[in-house]
Amino acid sequence: MRSFFKNVLANIVAIIILCAVFFIFFIMMLVFSSMGSDKSVTVKKNSVLTINLKTNIIDSPTEEQMDLFGFGNQNKNVLLYDVLEAINKAKTDDNIKGISIETDDLNAGLTQIDDLRNAIEDFKKSGKFVYAYGNGVSQSAYYLGSVADQYYLHPAGGIELKGLSTEVTFFKDFADKYGIGIEVIRHGKFKSAVEPFLRNDISPENKEQLSTLLNDLWKNTSYKMAASRKIDTAQFRTVVDSLYGMIPEQGLKYKLADKLIQKSEYEDLLKTKLNVKDKEKLNKISLTNYISSFTDEDQSGEKVAVLYASGSINNGDEYNDIHSEKYVKYIKKLQEDDKVKAVVFRINSPGGSANASDEILFELQQLKKKKPLIVSFGDYAASGGYYVAMAADKIYSEPNTLTGSIGVFGVLPYYKDIANKNGIRADVVATNANSMYYSGLNGVTPYGVNMMTKSVEGTYKRFVHFVTQNRKKTFEQIDNVGGGRVWSGVRAKEIGLVDELGTLNDAVKFAAQKAGVKSYYVESYPKRITPFEQIFKDLNEEDVSARIIKSKIGKSNYEILQQITDKKLQSEVKMEMPYQIRINN
Repeated sequence: MRSFFKNVLANIVAIIILCAVFFIFFIMMLVFSSMGSDKSVTVKKNSVLTINLKTNIIDSPTEEQMDLFGFGNQNKNVLLYDVLEAINKAKTDDNIKGISIETDDLNAGLTQIDDLRNAIEDFKKSGKFVYAYGNGVSQSAYYLGSVADQYYLHPAGGIELKGLSTEVTFFKDFADKYGIGIEVIRHGKFKSAVEPFLRNDISPENKEQLSTLLNDLWKNTSYKMAASRKIDTAQFRTVVDSLYGMIPEQGLKYKLADKLIQKSEYEDLLKTKLNVKDKEKLNKISLTNYISSFTDEDQSGEKVAVLYASGSINNGDEYNDIHSEKYVKYIKKLQEDDKVKAVVFRINSPGGSANASDEILFELQQLKKKKPLIVSFGDYAASGGYYVAMAADKIYSEPNTLTGSIGVFGVLPYYKDIANKNGIRADVVATNANSMYYSGLNGVTPYGVNMMTKSVEGTYKRFVHFVTQNRKKTFEQIDNVGGGRVWSGVRAKEIGLVDELGTLNDAVKFAAQKAGVKSYYVESYPKRITPFEQIFKDLNEEDVSARIIKSKIGKSNYEILQQITDKKLQSEVKMEMPYQIRINN
């Protein structure tokens, strides 16, 4: 027996030592990785700035996540603002002779690609070249690559040019079949976030808004692609409808590409363009390395702060997404910082908690009393994401921003029928008439539904009230374009929901102008956190389990699962956009 315990103890000690060694090794890897990323980069003469697959463009530092289980396989995250600044600097950098777009896939949103295209179009005015190469090219990657002077395609490649579509999944029949009850209260016939729980087909109102929205987005993007490739719009539509891009010879025939060549031939072509000898190395520098090469800018002028708000809006104090307690602290800090002369609030959010949105709006209103507050919209500024913009002196939207969704809803799921079918029931003992107005096993009482409805209606009126104040319109005017309907940025400008169509840079310039600042530098908030903080900030059993599930079922499916299972997303009034539109790769 003594021998048995010795063996057990030895194994336990061995396991502890092994874990300790692994942990130390992991920490050292992080340290070396961080040290490596801080090394200065020198831009060689006769270089090509390269946009490749390793670049993951994000709107805000809070989108940056380092996964403990995926360490070493992370794409390099780079902020959109930094990318645009880099392209602008490259225009006058004598060491940069051109840009090479080499990406089959693209980790960027639609408005981000718009900004990239605009920056590259401006770069071309310098007289420097822009070439692009693709193999199996996604639609989003081609949207960016089509801006190039010349587009080269692999002889066995293809371009997935197909237009935009969306697929709405319905759960009503599933819920009915398995005895899951879902009580829904909403204001706005276009507030279709809850529609999958109410019916088993798309409503006419939702179909109308989706059709209008998709056509607005596609009209803008398809026009730019056709114009860049010098293709007649009618012919371009035929090319897309017929999926000609998927066949390389057809893509060449219909001018989607200029030539079918191998990647090594493309490299030789770049060498020829730069007068590089065959045996000499082609100097290519990635966006991330080029950004790293910049010396610290002069910060002697006044400061314009850009506060990024990206993701869903929730209560709490977490770093990722938009958590009200955290953002209240950010806003108060900017309000009290006398060095900050103006603030640009960059919103990229489909909304979320009504309560959290209201907290953030109030603090922004206080900040506005002390200094200019300009709002810039990214891919999304819908529902709660639009609500928090109502403190702005001026609102800039991108043409393809999904905007508006002025509507409110609440969802209360319960499992009474399925529980009863399986021999489970519950009795309630309470002190007051409505102590248990909502229960997962007993559902919602009629009085509970009545009060939830009043809460939703009250929140909607409060929503519209703030919009009428900011947009200087009547309740009826806002209600007519509200009701939960989502608009493109172009339409939002037409109906008065935003002031101007423009980029983050446009918003920054106007903020400085409104503050009367001529010499200024831009500082971003929130600050980026270290790799250590990224990994260990939420390292608990629940968070680890969530990350594992997300990696297995995919981000989109995980978001649906969250709506049903996450307590933070239930039993409260929501200001949330009904869907997120992504250009499928």
